Amino acid sequence: MNLRILLVLAATSLLVGCTTVPETGRRQVMLVSPNEEAQMGLAAFDQIKKEEKISKDPAANAQVQRVGKRIAQSVGREIPNAQWEFVVFDSDQVNAFALPAGKVGVYTGLLKLAGSDDELAAVMGHEVAHVSSRHGAERTSQNYLAAGGAALTEIGMQIKDVDPNKRAAILGLYGVGVNVAGLLPYSRLHESEADEIGLRFAAGAGYDPRAAVTFWKKMAAKSAGQSKPPQFLSTHPSDDTRIRRLEQLAPQYMSVYEANKGRFQ
Repeated sequence: MNLRILLVLAATSLLVGCTTVPETGRRQVMLVSPNEEAQMGLAAFDQIKKEEKISKDPAANAQVQRVGKRIAQSVGREIPNAQWEFVVFDSDQVNAFALPAGKVGVYTGLLKLAGSDDELAAVMGHEVAHVSSRHGAERTSQNYLAAGGAALTEIGMQIKDVDPNKRAAILGLYGVGVNVAGLLPYSRLHESEADEIGLRFAAGAGYDPRAAVTFWKKMAAKSAGQSKPPQFLSTHPSDDTRIRRLEQLAPQYMSVYEANKGRFQ
């Protein structure tokens, strides 16, 4: 297969492999089908449940089930192949995650830090927003394109008989450039997008969107003094950037919160 054919195939994949994030209207390259994405999520969640200790704490489980089911209702549209499941893992990790097909995990360390259902809803809404926006599949698609670009670059250099050492150096620079200029900015975009959509989900479930600000201030205080990479080399926005944006966004969803806070009582 020659270089021209590979370029045509790559361009075609871009034209036919696009979707839109419903809540924001952002166009995204998508080379992974919903069924493939769901199968990957189901397999990953099954593996995590085998490797991690599942909490038997009735209060922790009741809280996560209560908040999770309301967040799922608030999404307001069908997530492809969703089989909602909310599991509490017994670990000091201050973390939570969501996987395709509606699989959500929350660690007891996070529950200890979150002082209320409202703060937990901010986190779970954020994680579910990653799934509803298909961020994982989008990242996989971007990695496919990056790998394809590397392959095309290698083929082009082989055709031109570029010295192997020079080829290795060029491919190394390509990898760094794609990561810093492409993949990392998109990762930060995904986090910011999930923050915004997650606030909408939390407010729609009757939880106070301002709790996202108080929670992330706690997270920032907990990690104060730790060495962190500069924002342009990070997968996440800086704590200050994230908190400022949440402070701007939360008031926009107060009317949604007020309209829904009595609906689940």
